[in-house]
Amino acid sequence: MYIKRVGAATCLRVLQLLFLAVIWPSIGSAQSVCLPAPRLLTTLPMGGQAGTTVDVTISGENLDDLGELRFSHPGITATAKVGEEGIPLPNQYSVTIAPDCPTGVHEARIMSRLGLSSSRVFSVGNLPEIIATESHNTLDTAIPLQVNSICNGQMKAKAIDYYTFEAKAGQRLVISSAAEGIDSKLKSVLIVADEDGNDLQVERRGGAIDFTPEADGKFVIKVHDLTYGGGPYYFYRLALEEIPADAAVPRPASTRNVNAFSWPPTNLATTAVLTEVEPNNASTKAQQITLPCDIEGSFFPAADVDTFEFTAKKGEVWWVEVASERLGLPTDPSITVHQVKKSGDQEEEVDVTQLSDIPSPVKVSSNGYSYDGPPYNAGSSDILGKVEIKEDGVYRLRLTDLFGGTRNDARNIYRLIIRKAQPDFAIVGWALHMNLRNGDRNALSKPIALRGGATMPIEVVVVRRDGFDGPIELGMENLPEGVTASGLTIPSGKCCGTLLVTAAENAPRGLTSASLFGRAEIDGKPVTRQGSYASMAWPVTNAWSEIPSPRLLADVPVSVGGSENTPLSVAPTEDKVWEVTAGQSLTIPLTLTRRCEFSGPTMSMKTFGEPFDKNGAFDVSLEEDSSEAVLDLAKLKPAPGLYTIAFYGSAVAKYSYNTAAVAEAELALEAVKKSAEQASEEEQQKAKAAVTAAEKRLQKVKKEAAPKDIVDIIVSKPIQIRVIPAIEVTSK
Repeated sequence: MYIKRVGAATCLRVLQLLFLAVIWPSIGSAQSVCLPAPRLLTTLPMGGQAGTTVDVTISGENLDDLGELRFSHPGITATAKVGEEGIPLPNQYSVTIAPDCPTGVHEARIMSRLGLSSSRVFSVGNLPEIIATESHNTLDTAIPLQVNSICNGQMKAKAIDYYTFEAKAGQRLVISSAAEGIDSKLKSVLIVADEDGNDLQVERRGGAIDFTPEADGKFVIKVHDLTYGGGPYYFYRLALEEIPADAAVPRPASTRNVNAFSWPPTNLATTAVLTEVEPNNASTKAQQITLPCDIEGSFFPAADVDTFEFTAKKGEVWWVEVASERLGLPTDPSITVHQVKKSGDQEEEVDVTQLSDIPSPVKVSSNGYSYDGPPYNAGSSDILGKVEIKEDGVYRLRLTDLFGGTRNDARNIYRLIIRKAQPDFAIVGWALHMNLRNGDRNALSKPIALRGGATMPIEVVVVRRDGFDGPIELGMENLPEGVTASGLTIPSGKCCGTLLVTAAENAPRGLTSASLFGRAEIDGKPVTRQGSYASMAWPVTNAWSEIPSPRLLADVPVSVGGSENTPLSVAPTEDKVWEVTAGQSLTIPLTLTRRCEFSGPTMSMKTFGEPFDKNGAFDVSLEEDSSEAVLDLAKLKPAPGLYTIAFYGSAVAKYSYNTAAVAEAELALEAVKKSAEQASEEEQQKAKAAVTAAEKRLQKVKKEAAPKDIVDIIVSKPIQIRVIPAIEVTSK
């Protein structure tokens, strides 16, 4: 058993159980990797207009005893909708968006029995909105759409959604469909057609259609998935907007890719100092610049080459950074630098360097799920590198989009910065993924929703800027009561570390918006940098059939469910700093708190934290209450100092889901049976139906609560070790 408390069922609670009409997806025998986590999968609609109130219906996984629907911005609030009898309507909320709430994408999450769920995008716009609730898969059933409005829709499989609108000659309209950028699985295809449905313009790459009719008339919009997929996870926000003739085509607000965490550099101005000036493709028309510089430009038109020319002196080192892909654009910047040497009328360009991608700080998973690396790529096709000047002279820098010959979009902008070294760093974290069993193809969204006694490992990687190579201390602040965070320092010259978030066994139910940070010393001064956090947009249980889609989150919520404890806690027998002399061995006795049965007699454990991660694997008994770990410092050779480590492994628990629900369902069944006995003849039919419903619910929750084998990551409570220098003995 893992349940810490089973509250007495009140009459209201019994009625609520009977009125729950929505059945959440079952835990089921297919769930075999990682303990159940609460996940919000859909909100309908997917957003709303600032200054309005909208009714929202949600769905998800492992969502029991629902509480507050929360948003990452305080300008969005929600209250549960209540029916005529004062009972909350299942999964329905009234969401109020403040008039001054920023437009764009925000995070929506639901508080559940297991803690705060994973997030789903909730968009805020400034146009009136409608919801497509009726079938509109033919021209005859097309939904009329007003210019300057948004429609929230869900695509059916093998279907096309139809809309109609009225437009005037010369009126410039932009039709866009926000989908992948708001967590949808839809790969949107947009078509503008005439009144009879004959196609006029088509966009198959998820972009917008810039449409100006030649005559007044009625027109048709068609929307479908690229491969005609559909279902509740194929949602979209269709916008029809009029813009001025000389305005740039707007892009729908979108989530940020994981690699965007490394942009912008600290203290960078919002706008660039200089603007790229065309024509500058040819060497003879190179744009003259003086270093350092900050330039904004665009990869436009197709196959654009932007050439910049500057003078530099021998011994200078310039750092070059380009942001374009990290701005959310489909670009791949590339730079070549040449020295220009002249002899009379002759000119020669001598290769100096070529700059391209920012490599991922750590090896990325080769297949998107199995842990030969994380399924998160923090690298980018943008540029961060240096140019070393070997001779005084004139130099040319050419900036291109590697595959720009097929792209002709003025919105594909870039920011080019050339600077003297400004050492710095940026960090991003995500829930640790491990290959927990043979054939494991999971890439799961893992909210920081903690069970009592659990330690959750967060993998943190760093992009180092302009030669910074020092150690980085990791931490997390503003945590719920009973929750602590211990950072395992990213060592000097390394790119990866671990943050351990631990909930005490008796940690109460709670929720905060936490802050992930890294601290280091740069040029003799302490600096702190706020970190970003990433998650899978969808829980992928079989990455052979679905490509994982990770993204950055807007915030870092940490919660404690307060209803369950973790199946197994591992901790040192004493909460102290363990001291050991360099070159000796340290034995750490461990206490194992087991709250269920396990498959197999032992669990193999390894060690987090350099250089102790080189310690060999060791077995821990799953049938005893104690064990020990031995660290041989003669082999590990740690320098004297204070270290934080933890032991980790995986075990197969006989896990039971929400056993408290069984007791509640039994009480509910008993209550409706008593009511049925007292019911009049006219009420007997309804009473029998209520008994049948209560019996089915009891069967369902018993099935879910039946023990199932689930393999999960087990991490010990963090352990501090102080290595004391060995005393050298000299003979007289």
